[in-house]
Amino acid sequence: MTGIRVALAGVRGRMGSLLVAGVTANPAMELVAGFDPRDIGLEVAPGVKVSSPAEMDSVLKERKPDVLVDFTNAAAAVTNARIAARNGVKLVIGTTGFSDEQFEELKAAIQGNVPAIISPNFSIGVNIFWRLVEDMAKLLQPYHYHVEIIEMHHAHKKDAPSGTAMKAAEIVARHMGGRFIYGRHGITGERTEDEIGIHAVRAGDIVGEHTVLFAGAGERLELIHRANSREAFAQGALKAVEWIAGKEECRIYTMEEMMR
Repeated sequence: MTGIRVALAGVRGRMGSLLVAGVTANPAMELVAGFDPRDIGLEVAPGVKVSSPAEMDSVLKERKPDVLVDFTNAAAAVTNARIAARNGVKLVIGTTGFSDEQFEELKAAIQGNVPAIISPNFSIGVNIFWRLVEDMAKLLQPYHYHVEIIEMHHAHKKDAPSGTAMKAAEIVARHMGGRFIYGRHGITGERTEDEIGIHAVRAGDIVGEHTVLFAGAGERLELIHRANSREAFAQGALKAVEWIAGKEECRIYTMEEMMR
């Protein structure tokens, strides 16, 4: 089989399972390796068994993928990026929850070594949502609107607030200023003008919902993105695999660049 040779880190996770199906169904791609601390040795596709993350260096050398897709956790993603970059494997990273220090380590591993695309959300709809948030923030900046961001996810999500919510908050702050307030509790006093409220809900099997609320005197505007399934994230990640496979400049790219 010919095509883009793909390896998946986090192959037994929720996104990993969708990506296995997506890669194997895509005639332009070939799944050549999968990594996860769970179910080591399990065959996830014809000829592809789950390898331990500790084996990543040797497996990448042997199977020679073009792109490694990472949906793991922040600490694992930094390690995986180092190993992939050392082996000349391009990267698609959808992992979230990085500390500032971890993201700097991630950038150091990638810059000048391999092309990579990193996004807290690969959904095409979410990336349009961010653009609309930016338009709203620019338009409303002179008019003293308050901004609150509410995100909802399933009970198993480990990081909060979501990377999608944080990017929305950063976009708002870039154009309207403000400081982030994470939830409120007790006697907080009146809301100050420079707050950007960020609130996280964890319940049931909610795939993902994000609301950015702009409230002014006598009115409010709300931008909402609802994910009905993880399929939207998986399909966006597969588009990113196709796109990054054709890039040669060794740096971090964004979904915004991909969608131009």
